[in-house]
Amino acid sequence: METIRRLTEEDAAQYYAVRLRALREHPEAFGSAAELFEQRTLKQVSEQFRSNSPESFCLFGAFVDMQLVGLSAFGCPVENPKMRHRGGIYQMYVAPEARGCGLGLKLLEAAVDHARQFGQVEELILGVAVGNDAARDLYLRAGFQTHYVDPHSLKVNEHYYDTEFMRLRLT
Repeated sequence: METIRRLTEEDAAQYYAVRLRALREHPEAFGSAAELFEQRTLKQVSEQFRSNSPESFCLFGAFVDMQLVGLSAFGCPVENPKMRHRGGIYQMYVAPEARGCGLGLKLLEAAVDHARQFGQVEELILGVAVGNDAARDLYLRAGFQTHYVDPHSLKVNEHYYDTEFMRLRLT
């Protein structure tokens, strides 16, 4: 049985494991680094769930038989009146063994639907590694459009990766 829902403090251990796996398996896909994330304690991760307001940051998880297998996040700088019209989609990941079942789209829709609840969010942005065609196709199917490509936006070991930034107008 599959479920998509907002993550809570009780999910911290599973979230930690899945997030670290994503960062290790696909360093080119995320601005965060596995070596920095793994320095965080489980207590710090739990506090993240407690301290974030749903309006500024919210994590969603895809569960299959109660096991967390995918992530998505919504974030918005609500404290900044000049920037709170634009939110972002972050941490998109589905474990390889759970891909191909539509969980990625459901996770993306959960984050987008959450963003729509807040009237100030007019558009969403996200970044996808150039060459990650499966993720890019998912975002296009969900209505995102290419905004621009940032060459050499990430450097992993001695290899550079370009990031395609995409946006979805909500209003």
